[in-house]
Amino acid sequence: MNSVPTETSDNKSSAVPEYKDTVNLPQTEFSMRANAIEKEPEIQKFWQDQGIYDNLTNHNQGENFILHDGPPYANGVLHMGHALNKILKDIINRYQLMRGRKARYVLGWDCHGLPIELKVIQNIKAEERKTLTPLQLRHRARDFALETIAAQTTGFKRWGIWGDYENAYYTLKPAYEAAQISVFAKMVLNGYIYRGLKPVYWSPSSQTALAEAELEYPENHTSRSIYVAFSVKNPSDALQSVLNTNQELAKTPLSALIWTTTPWTIPANLAISANPHLSYSIVTSSGDRGDQNYIVATELVAKLAATFEQTLTVLASFSGEILEHTIATHPIFDRDSPILLGDHVTAESGTGLVHTAPGHGQDDFAIGNKYGLSILSPVDDYGIFTAEAGQFAGLNVLKEGNTAVIEALTEKGVLIKEEAYAHKYPYDWRTKKPVIVRATEQWFASVEGFREAALEAIEGVKWIPAMGKNRITSMVQERSDWCISRQRSWGVPIPAFYHIETGEVLLTPETIAHIQTIIAERGSDAWWELSVAELLPPEYRDRAANYRKGTDTMDVWFDSGSSWAAVLGGGLVPYELGYPADLYLEGSDQHRGWFQSSLLTSVATNGKAPYKTVLTHGFTVDENGRKMSKSEGNGIDPMVVINGGKNLKQEPAYGADVLRLWVASVDYSGDVPVGKTILNQMGDVSRKIRNTARFLLSNLNDFDPAKDAVPFDQLPEADRYILHRLSEVVHEITAAFDSFQFFRFFQTIQNFCTVDLSNFYLDIAKDRLYISASSSPRRRSCQTVLALCLDTIAKAIAPVLCHTAEDIWQHMPYTVSHKSVFQAGWIQTEEQWNNPQLAAKWQSLRDIRTEVNKVMEQARNAKAIGSSLEAKVLLEVSDTLMRSNLLSLGKELRYLFIASQVELVNDLPEQAIYTNDAEGVRIAVVNADGEKCPRCWNYSTHIGESSEHPHLCERCVDALAGNF
Repeated sequence: MNSVPTETSDNKSSAVPEYKDTVNLPQTEFSMRANAIEKEPEIQKFWQDQGIYDNLTNHNQGENFILHDGPPYANGVLHMGHALNKILKDIINRYQLMRGRKARYVLGWDCHGLPIELKVIQNIKAEERKTLTPLQLRHRARDFALETIAAQTTGFKRWGIWGDYENAYYTLKPAYEAAQISVFAKMVLNGYIYRGLKPVYWSPSSQTALAEAELEYPENHTSRSIYVAFSVKNPSDALQSVLNTNQELAKTPLSALIWTTTPWTIPANLAISANPHLSYSIVTSSGDRGDQNYIVATELVAKLAATFEQTLTVLASFSGEILEHTIATHPIFDRDSPILLGDHVTAESGTGLVHTAPGHGQDDFAIGNKYGLSILSPVDDYGIFTAEAGQFAGLNVLKEGNTAVIEALTEKGVLIKEEAYAHKYPYDWRTKKPVIVRATEQWFASVEGFREAALEAIEGVKWIPAMGKNRITSMVQERSDWCISRQRSWGVPIPAFYHIETGEVLLTPETIAHIQTIIAERGSDAWWELSVAELLPPEYRDRAANYRKGTDTMDVWFDSGSSWAAVLGGGLVPYELGYPADLYLEGSDQHRGWFQSSLLTSVATNGKAPYKTVLTHGFTVDENGRKMSKSEGNGIDPMVVINGGKNLKQEPAYGADVLRLWVASVDYSGDVPVGKTILNQMGDVSRKIRNTARFLLSNLNDFDPAKDAVPFDQLPEADRYILHRLSEVVHEITAAFDSFQFFRFFQTIQNFCTVDLSNFYLDIAKDRLYISASSSPRRRSCQTVLALCLDTIAKAIAPVLCHTAEDIWQHMPYTVSHKSVFQAGWIQTEEQWNNPQLAAKWQSLRDIRTEVNKVMEQARNAKAIGSSLEAKVLLEVSDTLMRSNLLSLGKELRYLFIASQVELVNDLPEQAIYTNDAEGVRIAVVNADGEKCPRCWNYSTHIGESSEHPHLCERCVDALAGNF
């Protein structure tokens, strides 16, 4: 073979022709950088201008898929919790749209209640507050809510959240409020609504009753707990018989010993409760108070002795039922405190005897009701003792009132011990102040009346994760009533009238229906704007002068819990959605909130759950697992993630798709971490997917699937293998979306782009793409596979990386079937792609390739070779099947290793640069034979054989002739 001269004898270079114009170089206008700040809004405008979302929801041929939106509260800026929630919903809806279903998504906002009212009041000067009427307050609250909704809407749209914003539901819309009144009316008609004096959670800082869902239990709360002796005045006959067995017992003073963590409730004490099934003992102690005998639970004697640092000697023991009808005396006031029996008493803590104030405890109220006790609650709306508290009147119960009660008990000589007690205590979730339990006149929904139906409905719902079913079941099982009234101005009124003289309630189907009609026309402001006569139906107006309007409004959970009626089954949107909804999706705290209030209202009126499936997610935390909060300074603004911060090096502009990719990457069933490191990782993954798509696009610039695609049965093995992997990927991703396990999508698409494509198939395909003749079967078959991979990636990432997917689709170098990737439908695969036997063979070949790459890397690190094309790979194969697999590739084997030559040998030569032993094969790398081709950079021993192209290897000569 003639060598290629590089220099003449007179030391002048002979020109080597430029062949770069003969190589199929990648070409695309699809940018390597996402440039999300500019590009994403442009894509969103394209969707809007083309009406893509409306087109899909109106013309998709599949069934409705309704993810009913739980309303975020309209009182603050958006945070990462909002992003997690709304993006999860959007991923699901976009996927369902691509599957051909009518996934209409009506966004909602919760607009009433104390948080908004407080925001308004905080922004008003003290003098102006004094003259502010309820109607003026409502108008300001409405304006504040609408302003917040507008701001949050802008944020949701920037995140790429598709939905019907034009027909979004606000709980302040007249049509919504009317639907809510209708739910209330049905519950009244079914006998589930009543007004009564019962203990409820009461917030002195807000002056309103609260529901369980409006409470939080902060860590590190400490109460002042006390042990108090109630002197026994008249033992029951059964207890007297016990005392009579021992003369010392009979003559020593006897007290019932109670323990409480709320000393301020002692003035309201009316009884003591014992458990009839527990064993009780009379114990004696010798201390500063002289000889005393106490009644306590037997199993707590040792613990109490340690607490009091005294010796407690048991003198007698008996069952709790013996204590019934024993009369003790109140430790401060001159009144009796009888011992009652109740199963709520336990020996887990305290003394086994429970101080009972029916006006300040749920169990106390129940046992008091059983025994006919009155309800005493000497505390006003502000948490101040009333005159009924005697000497404590005017004191704040949680502050100086608590202290004053303890001091009074000390003076009476009945305080046995005081100690700090750390425990969970309820706080108002809005004011962050402690609440009390207080008996007040409230409106209640009797959950007890339909509890069994609710529990049965829970059984018919799919809960994701499954533990959600246990959570809501236990909450409903334990719930007897739901306090639905609030003492606020900003809300939907409870449409009740009260007789001015008797207080008798006027609440009939006729009065409610009339008010519902008025509210549907004018909104709930009408309750404050109109007179009683105008609010009553005609048949009641002659009695209007005898009645006054109620001032209670409905619990905001009743507001949002009625959304199924207003949105799914009402006329709030101009199309039919369907009830029950296919899916409710919110944070795990909504088992006691919206999930439950929706369930209760739906079951109470229609006998079924308003949802088929309920999916819950955890809460966002920082990278150290700490809850995000302003005080910690560890919060992340999602808009800063998208647009970047003041210092773009520290807070780069990632765009909405990286935020969305983070949501898809996490296991949302637990707490969800997010921080700079995690976002940076998401940015890297997003770029990898984008660059993979860019490689595919750039190598399809001259390809038209309609005329250039190669039939499947004519594809080489490597191409058919990658289509097998493609079918597996599509199956895995589809299953991930169907099961809402988006982290599986994230892992699968990342692995496919990185491992299967970039690190393997695209790596070995470059020679075919760049060097072969542009229209050769060798190149076209590869492009056929690239086009299928590109279509798959664009559609697969579309629910998550919606902007990137659309950007890819708009840069397709050939004619596509639809304007938007979302109109193109979900990914389609062919059954013939599935070939497990071929996959097993190629997985074995990939394993060998991995080992060869290790040897190549060793040689490169030692500077023995530069590019892998400078090497010849020698394989000594002992495994018969492996040898057969390698030989079956023939001349194509070199492309698997991206080497200039590959040989199967019986023995490795000693002069090999590097060797490596793997199972069934020994590998060596030596320098490639021949010279380097300036066009393909492969080494060949045939350079110079062509007279037309003396500088090129035989492959490139054929390529230029159109034959390779």
